[in-house]
Amino acid sequence: MSGPNKPFSGTKQFWPRVRAKRMYPIIRSWPEIKNINLLGFAGYKAGMTHVQVKDTRPHSLTKNEVISWPVTIVECPPLRVLSIRLYKKDSYGSRVAAEVMASNVDKSVSRKITMPKTYDQKAKLDAIEKDIEKYSDVLIKVYTQPTKSALTKKKPEIFEIGLGGHDVKAKFEHAKNLLDKEIRVSDVLKQGTKMDIHAVTTGRGFQGVVKRFGVGLRQKKSEKKLRGSVLNGTTPRRIRWACKMAGQMGFHTRTEYNKDIIFVSNDVAKVNRDCGLKHYGVIKSEYLLVKGSVGGPVKRLIRFVTPVRNPKNLGEQIQVINIERYNKWSSTY
Repeated sequence: MSGPNKPFSGTKQFWPRVRAKRMYPIIRSWPEIKNINLLGFAGYKAGMTHVQVKDTRPHSLTKNEVISWPVTIVECPPLRVLSIRLYKKDSYGSRVAAEVMASNVDKSVSRKITMPKTYDQKAKLDAIEKDIEKYSDVLIKVYTQPTKSALTKKKPEIFEIGLGGHDVKAKFEHAKNLLDKEIRVSDVLKQGTKMDIHAVTTGRGFQGVVKRFGVGLRQKKSEKKLRGSVLNGTTPRRIRWACKMAGQMGFHTRTEYNKDIIFVSNDVAKVNRDCGLKHYGVIKSEYLLVKGSVGGPVKRLIRFVTPVRNPKNLGEQIQVINIERYNKWSSTY
């Protein structure tokens, strides 16, 4: 009679398993596309529900049928541009060589960074335009507006968003048009497309090997002499890096590729419930529905990036027939 089989439950794809540096993810590389537009957006995870959609995929087994999909609701209040950043390449990589600050910035930004008291934006723009050929890339620095969402906090998140295109001068002109303006999610993301989602997962703290890697425990009647080594075999006489040990679990930066954006709207009545979404509240701004689950707890910032793997989209002809709304805090309709 064969013994029980307990496969390895962990993964060594991400190593070391350390805590994320901050509450929202850092994106260090951006896809290269020809069109000059924003390569990402961000929103706050509000919760999950499910929708009924008409399957318009040509090769699907449920073609032209009404099917049910689980979706994640992400509220996306408008972003505002804080500055334009220009980069130069040297032997150590890319570094920030110049930056143009916006003139009209919300007071809430001062909760995060120290703003200059006096700043000549026009002189800075003229100086950069004269030497625009010296720069290698242009990015914009934006900040969120949590006061326009269901969140109660006032301190915004500040991060960079890449721009598509290959001409630095054209990218700089496009970034200038975005200064002192709001960027809405409907201007960047479209229904039926795919995006890469970056998020910081839910933190679990310091956990043992049973919960962290799924290590099986011996039965209570097993003999102690049959246990063998706990951390390693007799050879080699050292603890390898791949040894399953206790440590940090959760609160890691993770990326999911090619997630479907199946709905983008500003009609909050379609997703708001009588008492608001559980642990989140009442959605006030534009929102989108992502097929499947998204990493992280409710209220955490989720970042969307143009996919780097050139996927095949579902198509903008996807038809969302109904969005389920739970009327109470419980799971009853």
